[in-house]
Amino acid sequence: MLGVREPEIYGSQSLQDLNEYIRNFSVLKNIDVDFFQSNHEGNIIDVIQESMGKYEAIIINPAAYTHTSIAIADAIRAVGLPTVEVHLSDVNSREEYRKTSYISEHCVATVSGKGFNSYIDAIEIILSKLK
Repeated sequence: MLGVREPEIYGSQSLQDLNEYIRNFSVLKNIDVDFFQSNHEGNIIDVIQESMGKYEAIIINPAAYTHTSIAIADAIRAVGLPTVEVHLSDVNSREEYRKTSYISEHCVATVSGKGFNSYIDAIEIILSKLK
């Protein structure tokens, strides 16, 4: 729903635009990236678990699951990969419930409020951790 849902908060660009933005940056950094999006918690957990031995790190925007999913938090903790939690909007300046994250304590960092650049910052953080 990116680009459609609440464009005053999330902007008017689409998920495809975001993926292209990230891919263009990753080419400049000479790194490979994969993308996954799902509205289903179990699918997200499956992909996190499958990342072990396949990827060096995870960048995740858990969206509303940030505030509700102990299962996603447990999956991140279990795989032990450096993970950065990302949000396009500044969750700390929004509704009170958005200030609680079950995910962040299992991440090396959280980046929020920078729109698409939140992902660029997350990549830079991961690259610094992998050096």
